Amino acid sequence: MTLLNDISTRRAAPAVTGSAIRSTATSIGKLINRWIAAFIAHREYQANLALLRSFTDRELRDMGLDRCQIGEGLADAARTRSRVQQSRSAE
Repeated sequence: MTLLNDISTRRAAPAVTGSAIRSTATSIGKLINRWIAAFIAHREYQANLALLRSFTDRELRDMGLDRCQIGEGLADAARTRSRVQQSRSAE
């Protein structure tokens, strides 16, 4: 008889609602989108870096760059682009 009493006093597990599932799926979707965006941004950075490194010193000077400024300039441009994209997505 104690087994029956023990079972009857236990609480049932809370039901998972549809809104909780949608919320979790949305969060996972946003996380995956951020990962993909970061991967794309990294590949774009690598491609731009390779392209700029292929330019001659004269071509770089025409753009207002020195060879030592290539990496720093691309990183600064990426930060600026990221801020602009975040402000657009917040609207």
